Amino acid sequence: MLIRGQTLSFAANPFRAPPGDSLRHNRRGAVRVEDGRIGAVAPADALLPRPGEAVVEMGEALLLAGFIDAHVHYSQTRIIASWGARLIDWLNRYTFPEEARFADPAYAAEVAQDYLALSLANGITSASVYCTSHPASVTALMEAARPLGLRLAAGKVMMDRNARPDLLDSAERGHDETQALIARWHGVERLEVAITPRFAPTSSPAQLEAAGALWAAHPACPMQTHLSEQPEEIAWVAELFPDAPDYLGVYERFGLAGPGAIMGHAIHLTPRERAALAETGSGIAHCPTSNSFIGSGLFDAGLAADIPVGLATDVGGGSSFSMLRTMAAAYEIGQLRGRALHPAQLLWLATQGAAEVLRWGDKIGNLEAGREADILALDLASTPVIAQRAARAEDLWEQIFPTIMLGDDRAIAGLWVAGRKLR
Repeated sequence: MLIRGQTLSFAANPFRAPPGDSLRHNRRGAVRVEDGRIGAVAPADALLPRPGEAVVEMGEALLLAGFIDAHVHYSQTRIIASWGARLIDWLNRYTFPEEARFADPAYAAEVAQDYLALSLANGITSASVYCTSHPASVTALMEAARPLGLRLAAGKVMMDRNARPDLLDSAERGHDETQALIARWHGVERLEVAITPRFAPTSSPAQLEAAGALWAAHPACPMQTHLSEQPEEIAWVAELFPDAPDYLGVYERFGLAGPGAIMGHAIHLTPRERAALAETGSGIAHCPTSNSFIGSGLFDAGLAADIPVGLATDVGGGSSFSMLRTMAAAYEIGQLRGRALHPAQLLWLATQGAAEVLRWGDKIGNLEAGREADILALDLASTPVIAQRAARAEDLWEQIFPTIMLGDDRAIAGLWVAGRKLR
């Protein structure tokens, strides 16, 4: 198959190189898809159809890698946009009662289908997903994702304290149930199992030790947790772990830092934590709509120059399934911190940046020969207000930026997962 449109791919990390020079753009380009992979990306007049090859004309749509959601709770799909809570109250008032419903495998399967449909409708082709403490919640998501061919990481939440009794496991059970899920699902087609201690306050030292041992035994798995989201949470961690130098130090103590570690939020970091994240190669999932909706704080996207950072919806604390809206929120938070993120940087965070956080940076995240063919076509004139603004664009960035700031699912003109058209 040959897909024609504008093509956009990364030549460099726009946080480390001049953003305007970091991308390759063909105003009239083409992408060849072969056996679920990208065979070539080139100007359309240099990549002519082969005999019998299907040609898909996308006109002026922008072809780029599918969006990657670095941190999301599929179990919170139905509590998105719940009013008036900060983090700890959010968990107790909304999250834990909803997650208790996932003891019913049929309910988990129903929500998994809804979550995947909403994500795909917004151009998200891969994600790192929190399930619940019920192993069946992971199986429900994997069984829904596998027929779609998605590259997905998902994990059973491990928590053995400070939550509803019907959601608690134990250090031993959290370890054994996660290990069984790894044996069943990790490496099945494009699926991975993430080791998922929810966050330090809901895991005892024994459970964090078990999670660290599990990751040491299965280093190819990602490890996801939360870090320094709100000041109240950080103070709670200091009470629970008085011997730790800081919040990140808790995870370091138990072997839960390093490449493949996905730290959700990471807003209120100490200088030592910033240096340690860079030194260990741990990644950050930046969740801007969540950070503003729950009142957590303003993330410093400048960390992406030294630390792997990917963008994340964090549904349902995050207030949108749209990665475009998430990029817009990242821009707005950057402005409040005195840094106007370039459109190339925003696109990086939603694609290649997130892929690198998840250690998928050689597989997806960029429109490049040899990558898996997760491809998104963006309509850069999807609504009247976007169209009239883009029509005045003097360069590529002025053409793209209105869609980042104002776009939604209507901008998703086409979507291919491993070369298979899903939208």
